[in-house]
Amino acid sequence: MERNKKDKDFVHQPEYPGGPKAMSQFIYSQLRYPPEALAAGVEGRVVVECDISDAGEVVATRVLKGLGYGCDEEAVRVVRLLRFRVKRTRGLRLLFHKKIHVQFKRPQPQPAPPPVQTMTIQYQIVPEAPTPGSSLPQTSTAYEYTISWTPPD
Repeated sequence: MERNKKDKDFVHQPEYPGGPKAMSQFIYSQLRYPPEALAAGVEGRVVVECDISDAGEVVATRVLKGLGYGCDEEAVRVVRLLRFRVKRTRGLRLLFHKKIHVQFKRPQPQPAPPPVQTMTIQYQIVPEAPTPGSSLPQTSTAYEYTISWTPPD
């Protein structure tokens, strides 16, 4: 018979659901580059320390290393959106501290799409002269096609 192992950790640290990669994806999906920083060409890292309650909510934030130009405020806004999963720690109500790095990198301009060239071909089918005594009506059929392509690089 196997004995139940006791948990060795007295205090469990909060975890973001899905792990660090999921937290990074969430941060960068919510992050909006401030227009002032974009105009000034500012890039870099903002370090935010946050306090996490026993319920997993961010209750306070402090900027440890900032960039200015609105980047600090944007990093704090995004960090306050985070929700963590906290295991129960034997009935204690603890406040956790965590440092989060938010990278600001200017978006690269998207290249213009290549021009699309269009060519139109028209042709008409005209029946031959009617044969004497045929009862088929005289009709002509016209077709028009448009072909579009992108030239290779």
